[in-house]
Amino acid sequence: MASVLGKQERKKIVFPSKNELSEAMAKYTANLSAKFCKERGYFTLVLSGGDLISWLSELLKPVYQESIEWSKWHIFWVDERVVPLDHKDSNYKLAFDGFLSKVSIPIANIYAIDQDCAALGDAKGAALLYEECIKRLVNRNIIRTYKSSGFPQFDLQLLGMGPDGHMASLFPGHYLIKEKANLVTYITDSPKPPPKRITFTLPVINCASYNLMAVCDEAQADAVAKVFEDDFDLPSAWLTADVEAIWFLDQAAASKIPK
Repeated sequence: MASVLGKQERKKIVFPSKNELSEAMAKYTANLSAKFCKERGYFTLVLSGGDLISWLSELLKPVYQESIEWSKWHIFWVDERVVPLDHKDSNYKLAFDGFLSKVSIPIANIYAIDQDCAALGDAKGAALLYEECIKRLVNRNIIRTYKSSGFPQFDLQLLGMGPDGHMASLFPGHYLIKEKANLVTYITDSPKPPPKRITFTLPVINCASYNLMAVCDEAQADAVAKVFEDDFDLPSAWLTADVEAIWFLDQAAASKIPK
């Protein structure tokens, strides 16, 4: 595995329940926020969809609301469904309703996909404009670049995995997992609805300083076990990071990992 994933081994922490996982994820995020805000004056956080936002709501507790430098946060999405921003399937809407609207992050620091492309279902246009947005922020030194490749390097990505082992909108058996030239790409025939999506490419995902993959429930247990058996047919098995890639699992999700 080390030869494929680089210098990091795949790390995991198994929690007794979702509550403990949520508490640990909040603390992990807050600690990295403090680190990067002190070092750089910015904290770049990449979100995904699904249950992650409900777990992230732990950061709404007073201890975090009062201590985190929210004005220095910059928010991105590792993937997005190309639907109107007020649609129930929108990752932006999920995050805004459940978390972002309840903290004092400046709206200018929240980078949703282009609303016109979203409304029109223009996946290609949405991917191109999101990549342009990221490049502009690299030029402003808000997003760093990875030392060897020049790809953008986000501080922390909070990721989730589907029962089929997909992460972001990189699905098993789909050619997008091999995309290496672009920062952001798109899909119009996603095996999981809705069909039109944009997604960071694998090199961008793996250039992040820290990647935290949070997975709960027995429905994901088979895929988790395959990842930890190094089944690289699953996109999630390719996850690494510059400093640390770590899996936060509840007991149900970890139940089939070989002892």
